[in-house]
Amino acid sequence: MQTIHWKINKQQSNNLIYQKAAELLQNGECVAFPTETVYGLGADATNQAAIQKIYAAKGRPSDNPLIVHIAKREQMDQFIASYPPKALQLMEAFWPGPLTVILPLKKDSLAANVSAGLSTVGVRMPEHPVSLELIATANIPIAAPSANRSGKPSPTTAEHVIEDLDGEIAGIIDGGPTGVGLESTVIDCSLDVPIILRPGGITKEQIEQVIGAVDLSTNSTTETEKPKAPGMKYTHYAPKAPVYLVEGSSQFWQSEINKVEIAGKKLGILATKELTSKLATSAVIQSTGSIKAMGEIATSLYKGLRAFDHADVDIIFAEVYPETELGAAIMNRLEKAAGNRRISE
Repeated sequence: MQTIHWKINKQQSNNLIYQKAAELLQNGECVAFPTETVYGLGADATNQAAIQKIYAAKGRPSDNPLIVHIAKREQMDQFIASYPPKALQLMEAFWPGPLTVILPLKKDSLAANVSAGLSTVGVRMPEHPVSLELIATANIPIAAPSANRSGKPSPTTAEHVIEDLDGEIAGIIDGGPTGVGLESTVIDCSLDVPIILRPGGITKEQIEQVIGAVDLSTNSTTETEKPKAPGMKYTHYAPKAPVYLVEGSSQFWQSEINKVEIAGKKLGILATKELTSKLATSAVIQSTGSIKAMGEIATSLYKGLRAFDHADVDIIFAEVYPETELGAAIMNRLEKAAGNRRISE
């Protein structure tokens, strides 16, 4: 398949790009586009064959549900059965933005493979001018997981999408690098007490300021269970080399680095500048920025993980962060990337 590449130019009209990309979506094709979190791979959420193309392009397990993206709240009325009061409060507070709300689904309103057969569906309104304009132009709900091969680090630039999916999908819209850098927070509002299924750019603390106490999932979906949200069941966000979370002092880090280098292995290090400045090593270093700027760490996380594939490292050491506020989302992604491999002092 020949993939069409478009680049958004902020100095001129991009209407033709949106029209052409929207036509592809309306005709059952897949188009990748930027959101404020990561690049998404979109298809018509009402078209079963189109949704199957997403699963095929990504190599994604078919029991892993997709998030539906909208440009206007009214679009939800065609496929959402009811709106719990707390869900409405969250939409009012955080939409458009990086929050996915899981709601009861109207029977036979969307393609069955969007929700992986569940009676609920995750919905969000992205906070990105390109995604909003594209969805509005297509005038259909767009199912869109991250635009990468399943299991790999999510794409935060169009180049990442091209690397994974060029020749596999109909089109890619280059709208520049994304902002948040981590996928949306997913909260299930179909329950009496809402539960965060995946931490993201909207923190638990922010949510509780709006609707009161919420639960936090342990992400312990079993092999036989269907996950209610992406990122709950399978290994995600992983580069080719094994990732190990390293928890300890800079002296402990140095001793672990020495062991790897003495063994003749090529090491990659994903850590803050505060930590890396204290290390003596020939390792490939990807700095996540400053420990004082968790937003910067979130934005650089996937870019850093992807860079190690090009450096052909044998093993990756990643720094551990406090699991408060945005740190909870960062650690969720790192733990998935590491498959819970951890080295502690």
